[in-house]
Formats: sequence, structure tokens, C-alpha cells
Amino acid sequence: MTTAGAVLDPVSRQFYRRVMGRLEAGSIPFLVGGAYAFERYTGIARHTKDFDLFVHPRDVDRALEALAADGCTTDVPFSHWLAKAQCGEDVVDLIYSSGNGVALVDDDWFRHGVEDTVLDVPVRLVPAEEMIWSKAFIMERERYDGADVAHILRACADQLDWPRLLHRFDVHWRVLFQHLIVFGFIYPCERARVPAAVVRELMGRLDRELTRPASDRVCQGTLVSRAQYLVDVQHWGYGDPRLAPQGNLTSEERERWTAGIANDGPPKLPGPTAEEPRAA
Repeated sequence: MTTAGAVLDPVSRQFYRRVMGRLEAGSIPFLVGGAYAFERYTGIARHTKDFDLFVHPRDVDRALEALAADGCTTDVPFSHWLAKAQCGEDVVDLIYSSGNGVALVDDDWFRHGVEDTVLDVPVRLVPAEEMIWSKAFIMERERYDGADVAHILRACADQLDWPRLLHRFDVHWRVLFQHLIVFGFIYPCERARVPAAVVRELMGRLDRELTRPASDRVCQGTLVSRAQYLVDVQHWGYGDPRLAPQGNLTSEERERWTAGIANDGPPKLPGPTAEEPRAA
């Protein structure tokens, strides 16, 4: 059992187990992410009450119906990536993309899910590659997941499917590259664990860009922060790559996501852990 699961109160524990059981009974595939997967990969425990389940977009409605039939209150605060199921004070997040619309959950998440046990339930975890992919874009003023990415790399670099990770980032390869550069700064003695071929590939892409004409006038900052680059797209005339056809969001989804900046309040940051992290 993870340390995160060990400190849960009995009511929360039973609720999370009930949700997983209900989805399993309904033949609705899911992956456990959040603190449970992060601890599995890094050994770092976060004692939060968050419980993140990742589902395929095609299964979201079925999942909500199954949980509503089981007595949960359900809600879809952001239709492009997040639904919720609640019982009392306990909430389960059903995640099927990322806030920027980039890290869409697809079949490969499930093909590469890692077998584990969470709260004494056999499950599959979000793959480390997809966890890096989704966390790498979180660069808000109040929350920056770069340390999470560095810790996953430190723990898992030797086992990562690097070709798949490169494929995940695709045209956003600069985001991965900057995390790899910073990883070598954070852990000078570990930098060689990132395959040299990967670094050379990304350096080559950067070199080729030096002589390539400038691309369309867009501000890709909106992919790493929903708040800090609004001025660029609202007042300075830059295009927003979150929107179709370049991105996966509609104008309505973007507006609701932007409105959520005021409604959501400051993000909840992980509190101090009760014990030192285990060795990975």
C-alpha cells in the first residue's frame, strides 16, 4: 500500500474503493494517477485527499451514469477534460485530457498502464511517460510541476519508452527539451541517464529551427499557463494554439476554462509529508 493510502480516513478509503469497484463492475476502464501513481514511481508520498482516475473520453458519460446510480453527485466543471463524482466531502476526479487540451487520454494510456494495487484493489496506473507528458505543461505562477517531472526522470529514466515519449510531445518537443536540460542542471550526476541519442535528436531539431522561417503568429504560452498569457491572445494579436484546428479546444471550452481562473481560486498545493520519501 502507498503511504498516501495508509493515512486516509476510513470514509474516504471506502468511497474510493467503492468508485473503483463500480467502474470495474460496469466494465469501464480506468487508470489511477495523482499521488498514488507519483509515489509508485518516485517514492515521494503526498498525503492529500485527492483521488485522480483517468478514463477514455468515450467512457466519461458511462462512468458518470454508473457513479450517479451508485448515489454519487456528479458534475462536469470543464467539458474538455474534467468530470467529478462526489459523496459527502470526498471527491473523485475523472480526467480524460489536460486543461490545455494537449494530453488527451487515448488507448495507448491503457495499453501501457502499469499493474499495481491501490487501497487493496488491483488496478493499473497512469504510465510514467504520460504522467511526464501531462505534468510538463503545468507552469502556472501558483503551481509548477517541473520538480515532479525531474523526480520521475530521476526514478524512471532507465525504464522509459523514450520513442513514445518523444511521440507524445510531437510538435511541442521544446517543452520536453527544456525539462531535460533543467534535469541535467538539477542532477549533474544523473544527467547521463537521459539517453544521449534523445538529447542529440532534440538538439538537432533546435539547430534546424535556427534557419527556418518564423511560424504563424501564435503564443504557445497558453499551453503552459491559462492565466499568464491571456494578454498575448486578448490584446496583442497572437493566435491561441489551444483552439482547433491546431489544438483540441473550442472557443466555448476556452472561455469556460478561462472563467475558471476566477472561480477556482488558488490551486491546492501539496502539504508537507509526514515522513521522508522512500528511496526509489
